[in-house]
Amino acid sequence: MIISIVIFVTAALILCLGIRSFMGKGRLLNNAYLYASDKERETMDKKPYYIQSGVVFCCLSLIFLIVGLATLMESDKILLLEILVVIGMIIYVIVSTAIINKKKNKTRV
Repeated sequence: MIISIVIFVTAALILCLGIRSFMGKGRLLNNAYLYASDKERETMDKKPYYIQSGVVFCCLSLIFLIVGLATLMESDKILLLEILVVIGMIIYVIVSTAIINKKKNKTRV
């Protein structure tokens, strides 16, 4: 029971990070921003990266929610749903990164 509570609290905290990212507030927790130079950070359009981070944090929150439910219900079958969410999140990250880079390259030309 205690493990489930810790997992649900973690899911709530990650959801809060996702909501803050959608609002464009707080530090941008995205590799494109974290690895960019100071000059690149000043000129970068941060909105698509905030949205991408928000979606990823919400997916991670959902994953923790599923794990918490699986722990609470003592069922491994519900974890199959977790695999689907992870696969969907990976596909989203790859596609959204390609779209962001394509838009960024269009504005440079």
